[in-house]
Amino acid sequence: MTSAVNFFDMNAAPMRIGTVRLKVRDLETVSGFYQKTLGLSEISNSPQEAVLGVGATPLLILAADPALAPRDRRQAGLFHTAFLMPTRADLGRWVGYIAEMRLRIDGASDHIVSEALYLTDPEGNGIEVYADRPVADWLDKAGRVQMSTDPLDLRDLAMAAEGRVWAGFPDGGSIGHVHLQVGDTVLADRFYNDVLGFDKVVDYPGASFYGSGGYHHQLAGNIWNSRGASRRPENMAGLNQVEIIMRDADDLATIIARAEDAGIEIARHDQGATLHDPWGTAITLKF
Repeated sequence: MTSAVNFFDMNAAPMRIGTVRLKVRDLETVSGFYQKTLGLSEISNSPQEAVLGVGATPLLILAADPALAPRDRRQAGLFHTAFLMPTRADLGRWVGYIAEMRLRIDGASDHIVSEALYLTDPEGNGIEVYADRPVADWLDKAGRVQMSTDPLDLRDLAMAAEGRVWAGFPDGGSIGHVHLQVGDTVLADRFYNDVLGFDKVVDYPGASFYGSGGYHHQLAGNIWNSRGASRRPENMAGLNQVEIIMRDADDLATIIARAEDAGIEIARHDQGATLHDPWGTAITLKF
C-alpha cells in the first residue's frame, strides 16, 4: 500500500452521519453491549432512552419499548451501523481487546478503502467497526473508487496497536456510514441519490453506495436480505432514524425543494428537516 497520509476529512464533506437512533426491546442489555463491546460512554440515561457516544458527542440513541416486535432481518431497515476509528492503530487496539475478551465477531474484510470487522448486537442490529485507508489507496487509474471484499489480515492489524491497549472508543471516532436494507435499489437511488443528493459512488451487485464530498460512502442500501420489502412496521424493533449533518444551509434548502417536487412529506424544525425514505426510515437533516 502507498505511504500517503491524505486521510479523508469527514467534517469537510457536505453531508456526514451524526447519530443513529435504534428502537430496542431491552434497553439495559443493548446499552450495556455497546458500552462493553465498543467502549461507548453513556451520555444520558432514563427508563425510556439511553444516549451513547464519545465524550460529550452523541453517536447512538437507544429508544426503549418492551412491547416492540422483534427485528425481522427480511424487512427493510438497518444492515449495519459503521463505527469509524480515527486511526488504524485504534482499530488494532480494539482487535486486541475483542480477542482478549473472546467476543464473537461475524466476519472481517479488507475492502480496499478500509479494514473492517462485523458483529451483531443482542437484538440483531448489525455493526461494523472499521478504519479507513488513505484516499489514494481507494482509487483506480481512472480516479474511480474501488471496493472489494477480501480476507482481512487480523494479525497484521493487531500489530498496528503499537503495544498500547484499548481504552474505550477513541476521541475523534464517529459513525462513518450507515448501511441500509432496502426493498429495491432503483427506489433507493431515487431517494438517496436524486433527492438527498448523495453521489452514487459504487454500484455493487444488489447494492448501491452513496458518498458525499468524495467519501467512499456515508450511506449504502442493499437488497441481499430484503428484496421486495415494503414499508417497515412501526411497532418493530430496529432502525428508527439516521441523522445527517449538513455543512451548508443552502444545500438543505435545495434538498427540501427536491423532496417537495417528488411529493415527499417534509417535517421542518429549528435545525433542519425530517423526511422518510420509501421504507419508513426517518432521515433528519441538520446544520
